[in-house]
Amino acid sequence: MNEAEELTVLTLEKKANFVETPYIQGVAGRALDYIGAGYPIHFSGPAGTGKTALAMHVAAQLGRQVILIHGDDEFGSSDLIGGQTGYRSTKVVDNYIHSVLKQEETVSKQWGDNRLTTACKYGFTLIYDEFTRSRPEANNVLLSILEERLLELPDARSGDGYLQVHPNFSAIFTSNPEEYAGVHKTQDALMDRMITIKVGHHDYETEVAITQAKSGLSWRASKSIVDIVREFRKLGVNNGRPTIRACIMLGRIVANRKGVVAASDATFRQLCHDVLNADCLKVTHDGQVAGLERLDDIIARCCPPLPALVPVPRDKKPLADVHPDASAAHLSTATV
Repeated sequence: MNEAEELTVLTLEKKANFVETPYIQGVAGRALDYIGAGYPIHFSGPAGTGKTALAMHVAAQLGRQVILIHGDDEFGSSDLIGGQTGYRSTKVVDNYIHSVLKQEETVSKQWGDNRLTTACKYGFTLIYDEFTRSRPEANNVLLSILEERLLELPDARSGDGYLQVHPNFSAIFTSNPEEYAGVHKTQDALMDRMITIKVGHHDYETEVAITQAKSGLSWRASKSIVDIVREFRKLGVNNGRPTIRACIMLGRIVANRKGVVAASDATFRQLCHDVLNADCLKVTHDGQVAGLERLDDIIARCCPPLPALVPVPRDKKPLADVHPDASAAHLSTATV
């Protein structure tokens, strides 16, 4: 490979803090089965449901280097396959006979392979993130790759007009629903060549586990945050929001400021209003935001009251965990 190709290659390893609940293991296991049988897979679902993280997790299990492409409305086929990168000039000077000087100069076009061609040539795993943000005509090149395992190359590229796709090449696609801004309806022929796995909101156990792992809060604090977000989600939200991202935001900010997850804490309530804002909710026919006024009630219902601090005698060490709703970093102690 040339230097330009090497810069696009990733080596993914399984992350130590990646949460693998039975739900995640089930989705990843199915994806690996389909890839093992020779089919590309497609994770489809709302934003914030972990499609890209799941795609990278599956790619890491394959143990091959990865080419990552992000869909873009400005893409053309050359952005996937490659194109002209300049010209090469060659000059030959013949001065064999002292009195005779011969010069011969040639100029040839220079071709550079792009990421899709590199993945097909060397058998890498392709992750095409949000591929429906690219225009359908740009993605037409994928049809023969996924079906006949042939990449059709432009005439400008030297050599054969086709590249036989490496047997180890595999592809993982992700996309958002068509109603999202900037998303194109893709070709039926392309969708027919891949296996689509619908990815929605995680199950309750997975959302709590992810929130705890990403924030470092206790299980009880993480559970309360997830309860708030899931209850708020039931009010009728846009595009499946709020997602697990809202849980992670709330957890990380609470942990960073060494705060508490409590309905009695005004700062925590304000944080919930900022993260779970009106953009998440649908607007009624009379222009009112439905459900936002119920957020404080949801917080009060999902957050158990904080226990009172327990005084301890001076001759004894303070209790290490008198605040079950906070993480170890936020524990409160009291002495008299």
